[in-house]
Amino acid sequence: MTLLIRLLPICAFALASLLLASAALAQEGDEPGSLEEWAEDIEEPDSDLTAPLEQQQEQRATRRSDELSSRPGTIAVLRGLDKVTARTRDFEVNVGESYRFGALDITVRYCRRRPPEEPPEVFVFLEINDQRTDGFGIGAEGERLFSGWMFASNPALNALDHPVYDVWVIDCRS
Repeated sequence: MTLLIRLLPICAFALASLLLASAALAQEGDEPGSLEEWAEDIEEPDSDLTAPLEQQQEQRATRRSDELSSRPGTIAVLRGLDKVTARTRDFEVNVGESYRFGALDITVRYCRRRPPEEPPEVFVFLEINDQRTDGFGIGAEGERLFSGWMFASNPALNALDHPVYDVWVIDCRS
């Protein structure tokens, strides 16, 4: 409480000083001027600065209209982790085929890898189903756990959420 009583006059003095300073500046009459006065002071450039920008935009437009610079792969390389045993396993899955990893049924629908001249990235579209049993060993209908894109550079961006298994992308090959 005593600290608050000591700081109160200091804050009041600082506020009064700011008010007096702003009033003194307002009386000087140094106003910024109108937009027309500012426009007269600006010099026009001698060359056309938008020409390189237009050329870049045309190059981007032609590049977008062309085919992609990479080709789809035929084999996705994935890594699976069994959290119970703490073991990892790398496996290859052909595009359009399924692979059984523990209780998971992993289907690769598409994979693509960027070319070496671009920043490295691997994209894989996966569908992952959990194949459960009914408790007596008879297979029940699987539950879709994941359907979407996974990226090798950032596996946590779109990750599989399963209590026992983790799956992430390593590579895409032709």
